[in-house]
Amino acid sequence: MWPAVLGMTFAALPERKAGLAGGLVLGVAGLGNAFGPLLGGFLTDALSWRWVFVINLPVAAVASFVTWRHIHQPAERDAGGRIDGWGVVTLTAALVALLVALDEVTDLGWGDPLIVALLAVFVVAMAAFVAVERRMGENALVPRDVMRNPDFTFACVAVLSTAATFFASLLYLPQFFQKLLGYSPLEAGVALLPLMVTFALLSFVAGSLYERLGAKLILSVGVSLMFAGILLLSFLGEGSGLAATLPGMLILGCGFGLFISTITTAAVTSLAAARASLGGAILYMFQVAGGSVGLALTTTVFTRSAQDRLYSDAAALGIGAGTQQLDDAQGVLAGTDSAARVLEQFPRQAAQITALVRDAFVDGMTTAFRVDALLALVGVTVTVLFLGGRLRLRRAPAGPRASPPPTR
Repeated sequence: MWPAVLGMTFAALPERKAGLAGGLVLGVAGLGNAFGPLLGGFLTDALSWRWVFVINLPVAAVASFVTWRHIHQPAERDAGGRIDGWGVVTLTAALVALLVALDEVTDLGWGDPLIVALLAVFVVAMAAFVAVERRMGENALVPRDVMRNPDFTFACVAVLSTAATFFASLLYLPQFFQKLLGYSPLEAGVALLPLMVTFALLSFVAGSLYERLGAKLILSVGVSLMFAGILLLSFLGEGSGLAATLPGMLILGCGFGLFISTITTAAVTSLAAARASLGGAILYMFQVAGGSVGLALTTTVFTRSAQDRLYSDAAALGIGAGTQQLDDAQGVLAGTDSAARVLEQFPRQAAQITALVRDAFVDGMTTAFRVDALLALVGVTVTVLFLGGRLRLRRAPAGPRASPPPTR
């Protein structure tokens, strides 16, 4: 759906308004992202977590009706075109194998036969994907002529390396608010608003800035703010309150708003108009793949770091709990039954165990955020060196102007 939305939005406005189109569609999406956790928290508190999914049914129905009723753009179909089914299968197999391997490695270790087999499947499936893409030519899932465009290719690399920052912050910050600060789901949604509202507002602003400044400056500033924001959040402590998270969230929100909308516009407009939807699809594929794999890596780092911290602190304090008991105890922040049983087994040390679990959670989260910061630093390097052309200020002509070429 998202690539189609991008293609329709860019097609609905003249080429000289490409920056506005990107800012509008990402700004509106940002508003939805800001409102979603708030509504989800309310529904979870007032009704049930299941309503988070139910509410999407009427929303999707309205969106489908509005699209059918009001969007009437001509469709150009390629009679010789066909779907790259084998490309989808091989890429899906590769990514699923890698994600499962990263998920299981914390329990099994890198030398476990299952992990080795999954990594082998990933390598073989990726090799098969490359072979399939070469044979499919123009019908490839990732056509060769699109990826030969350096502006588009570097945009995909930048998105791939920064996506984990976005996904990880939306996963771990609400957990921090609920598990460490004791917020309800609704309160956690409210606490996340500084990040999400800033993201939405800066997405709108980025559209007009793109028209005046071009892509280079906006992209460079945006990705640098993403790096700085996630790095700042990586210094949160067990005693940190909401106020301590605000600087990092605001900086991160500004970075998301400037970077994501501008990179989308720059990437899509670097291709021919007929490739707009395809370009949006490929870019989004890189974002989802980067976010999924990056989040899996982040979770692996979080789990291992939290476990190591808990094990070492428990041993230092002489708590006689075994490895399985300590693993179960990590659920105390979520109120699991297994964690409650562990605390019942160590009534005199229950408070100590709870404190150690809190420390371990923060240690795992901050370590994971630092890994995300390193990934974002790759995005900073690629963006500054290879994206957006030369740094320059666009000046509006005095009289009527013709449509300028898209910024690449």
